[in-house]
Amino acid sequence: MATPRPTVGGSKETLHKTNSEPLRRHRQHLRTRGTPVSKCFLNLDGYNYVIVASPPEKKKDGQDEAAPPPPPTSKNGQLSKQGSLTILRRTNSRSHGGRSTRLSSEADNDTLDAIDLLHDALPAVDTPESCEKAALRLRSLLRHLQEGEVAAAVLQQNLQYAADVLDSIYVDEAKRQVGEEEDELSEVEPDAVPQEVREWLASTFTRQLSTARRRNDEKPRFRSVANAIRAGIFVERIYRRLSSATFLQLPPEVTKILKRVDDWRFDVWKLQEASNNTPLRCLAYELLNRYGLLHKFKMPPATLETFLTQVETGYCKYKNPYHNNVHAADVLQTMHYMLSQTGLMNWLNDVEILATLMAALIHDYEHTGTTNNFHVMSGSETAILYNDRAVLENHHICAAFRLLRAEEHNVLVNLSREEFREFRSLVIEMVLATDMSSHFQQIKAMKTMLSLQDSSLDKSKALSLVLHCCDISHPSKSWELHERWTTQLLEEFFRQGDKERELGLPYSPLCDRNNTLVAESQIGFIDFIVDPSLGVCGDLLDKVASLSAPQATPTISEEPHNEPGGPIKRPVRPGGIVGTEVRRPWQDCLSANKSRWKERAMKDAELRAEMALRNEKVNGNSAEDESDDVIKEEDEKEREAEASGQACNEESAE
Repeated sequence: MATPRPTVGGSKETLHKTNSEPLRRHRQHLRTRGTPVSKCFLNLDGYNYVIVASPPEKKKDGQDEAAPPPPPTSKNGQLSKQGSLTILRRTNSRSHGGRSTRLSSEADNDTLDAIDLLHDALPAVDTPESCEKAALRLRSLLRHLQEGEVAAAVLQQNLQYAADVLDSIYVDEAKRQVGEEEDELSEVEPDAVPQEVREWLASTFTRQLSTARRRNDEKPRFRSVANAIRAGIFVERIYRRLSSATFLQLPPEVTKILKRVDDWRFDVWKLQEASNNTPLRCLAYELLNRYGLLHKFKMPPATLETFLTQVETGYCKYKNPYHNNVHAADVLQTMHYMLSQTGLMNWLNDVEILATLMAALIHDYEHTGTTNNFHVMSGSETAILYNDRAVLENHHICAAFRLLRAEEHNVLVNLSREEFREFRSLVIEMVLATDMSSHFQQIKAMKTMLSLQDSSLDKSKALSLVLHCCDISHPSKSWELHERWTTQLLEEFFRQGDKERELGLPYSPLCDRNNTLVAESQIGFIDFIVDPSLGVCGDLLDKVASLSAPQATPTISEEPHNEPGGPIKRPVRPGGIVGTEVRRPWQDCLSANKSRWKERAMKDAELRAEMALRNEKVNGNSAEDESDDVIKEEDEKEREAEASGQACNEESAE
């Protein structure tokens, strides 16, 4: 009578080791010194795994070799110590040059015997312990398959856990590779936009020289309790007024305008006018106060006022039409909208909120009104200092932190060493990401991150994308604001073109006053840059909302469009979230502005055609006039010749 095979897991539904399809695939049986050896070749996530399993060597005694093997005994429900296992991992030819790594060899038999394949607690798949745990369970599972049968449920459970661990490793690998793609402008077809506009898109939003980017493998930290508390007290803080401080008294008109700071269509030009050209100082103080950061980090009032005044002065240093204190205030207000109206602030701790606002505040500090390419081509001192890499962005960061080092400007004096390091690292990452030449690389990286089946996000990359979108967001505002920003930006471009002409440099795209297609450039800017970027940003904010938004807890929000007589208070979810999707007010504005530019482009094209026709007619009339003059001259010569000949004939006759 045959000895029954033992089972694991206590289930009658079993799989024999030779009937296990995943392990039977590509199996080879070898004999080494009379011992059967099983090899299994697997290909998972770009790696080739070679699993070599062999039973214990039989005794050399012929009698013992002929005798049937005794049934395996069990210990605590597990099979006894038998055999050995080796697992080799080899990368395929496309990764790491075909290097191979030995994962394990001849696992400790006592350790394998102590494994309970059904009831042992398993660590999370994204922890370092999970790899070792999965490897041990696979070895134990293979030993069970060699010596007997394994319940199908046990086999499925353990293989599923191992697959989840491999998936987690793949996700981490993918995250480390995020941001390393090559730049391209493949979305722009050759005939989609005029050549000048295409050159501007390519020269501005792609980088010519790749630079090494710092990799951040640190897992994002979620502080649910702190976020919940912050969401609760934010309602009280949002209504705190500037009267609590004595050093900065704002005119009533400024206070009235700042009540609408939560609106996407906030008019920063009105704030500039009401504040006597100090919109950045007023807005920065308002927001730092609203988020409770003045009290949290014990910022000295006099120091803060001096610091904000100096920052605003730095933005006005070169009297730029576009990159000035008004633009900085616009980006800061847009960042505030992203933080407060999408739930993004619930995902961040206090230091991260401070860094986000500060990055928006100083992101173009002491901007020269010229592009990075101009600095490189003209060989400016700034370009030499920063080796032609993110010239302006590096200067903004360096100049701002140099300002913060001065005692009279150091508003961060009460941050701990750890808080300051976290703050500085995040500010640097965010401001460097405003370099337009890294645009497509940044969008690709975020698309890749969002496509991963993973609940985590890299905070520094997420906040960097949000700031970048705020920096280029003016086409997504109302037409009145967008048209004014466009006029200011083109004037700054034209001034750069004037400098390039004086220096004998070729015109940069859109910098020639006499040959710039304004409407076409804005259509291309919206189609290929702003619209896709804000689309990805919206998807990012949706994911952040699903990760960090509290449950429907009634709070009080100020309605920005109420009639005079006091705000109406109504219950909403924190951050203005509807489900896990955030509101996207920029979509309607983008569509309306694009339609306006298309109408203007058609009118401009008609005007150019009329001008060309008029010039052609003028040139044609000039040619006709010249021809008439020639004919007249020839006729005159002929008449003179005839008169001369007639005179000669008369003389001969005489």
